[in-house]
Amino acid sequence: MTAGTADTAEPAGGTPGPQDAAARRREQRGWYFYDFACSVYSTSVLTVFLGPYLTSVAKAAADPDGFVHPLGIPVRAGSLFAYSVSASLVLAIVLMPVVGAAADRTGRKKPLLAVAAYTGATATAAMFFLDGHRYLLGAFLLIVANAATAVAMMLYNAYLPQIAEPDERDDVSSRGWAFGYTSGALVLVLNLVLYSGHDSFGLSESEAVRICLASAGVWWGVFTVIPLRRLRDRKVAPGSRGAPVGSGWRQLRATLADMRRHPLTLSFLLAYLVYNDGVQTVISQASVYGSEELGLGQSTLITAVLLVQVLAVAGALAMGRLARVYGAKRTILGSLAVWTLILVAGYFLPAGSPVFFYVLAAAIGLVLGGSQALSRSLFSHLVPRGKEAEYFSAYEMSDRGLSWLGPLVFGLAYQLTGSYRDAIISLVVFFVVGSVLLARVPVERAVAAAGNPVPDRI
Repeated sequence: MTAGTADTAEPAGGTPGPQDAAARRREQRGWYFYDFACSVYSTSVLTVFLGPYLTSVAKAAADPDGFVHPLGIPVRAGSLFAYSVSASLVLAIVLMPVVGAAADRTGRKKPLLAVAAYTGATATAAMFFLDGHRYLLGAFLLIVANAATAVAMMLYNAYLPQIAEPDERDDVSSRGWAFGYTSGALVLVLNLVLYSGHDSFGLSESEAVRICLASAGVWWGVFTVIPLRRLRDRKVAPGSRGAPVGSGWRQLRATLADMRRHPLTLSFLLAYLVYNDGVQTVISQASVYGSEELGLGQSTLITAVLLVQVLAVAGALAMGRLARVYGAKRTILGSLAVWTLILVAGYFLPAGSPVFFYVLAAAIGLVLGGSQALSRSLFSHLVPRGKEAEYFSAYEMSDRGLSWLGPLVFGLAYQLTGSYRDAIISLVVFFVVGSVLLARVPVERAVAAAGNPVPDRI
């Protein structure tokens, strides 16, 4: 059995064996490259360019009162991006249980990963055509790309318990995030060169932004080839096949019904749903806050996000080491305290002061990758064998698919008050409540209850 053979399947059971450690390492390296491929969407598209650009397109198409009217519904132009993100995640709720069940029933995650990844990459590349008053096209492409990202990440995350031993997962998960932030930083440097020097390249500012958006889709598609060549599908044990694929909501109910047999796993998911909703909203709305409320230019925003990417690599690896000493749960709780302080500081940031914005970006970078990586690795210990994709579909709903509430709250706060400061401070509740819920989860008992070996420190 060779690690690089596309159709090679491991025996059922989900946990890699020690006899093929070299093959496992090779598969892990391929797994890292999906983060390397898709993270440019999160950084260049969702975090930096699309929010301010789609907002400007919507404002150009708005009526004298500042409203656009998709499907006849009055929407403040400044809220369109947040609402579109929220809509994309609602769509992901419907898709992920279906795809997760199909992956567990057939054992073939890789073809489904390919479809989701290339759907998202194609929609992102098509953002090149977002110009003029085409705010509806932009909203549609965002909804498709963001939903596809959620589905693909669910399948990608479901590989973690299959390619890493229990005591490896914090490190493997952290390295995956580090790969992603490395690619995000590299592409942002190229974006900064193109955007800042667009006149010398004979491009308008709009053309430069659209090229940056489209290039993220191309990068995503090209580097997805590597994990698709190295990851392997697993055979499904007889009698352990999941429920037949039905409607999204029916399969979601079936998944949650099964998870009720593991209430401690469900308790962790609830905590993660709450605090990660805050994380995802900060990530997706930071550039809009910086440009619209603080009056910062696009070059400043790019530089700030580049700083986040660089420090997130170090932060993810450092928090992985902290987890080996203090345990993943305690390390995550520490990061959530830092997130709360970041939001409070963000509320008081003076407008037109890039230095303070950079300081805040540095703080975000130090906790962003680690809090996400350790949450993923901690959850991997709570998944019963043979249920990886199904359970990670629920996890990804918490990661992205149910993270519609934060953007919705953010958009509504702006729509009602006209102040992005009120919108940003409203997110504090997600981190406070999430921390309380996580602190109450007895993770060692949760791991044992899922039928998995308990690591020495978790």
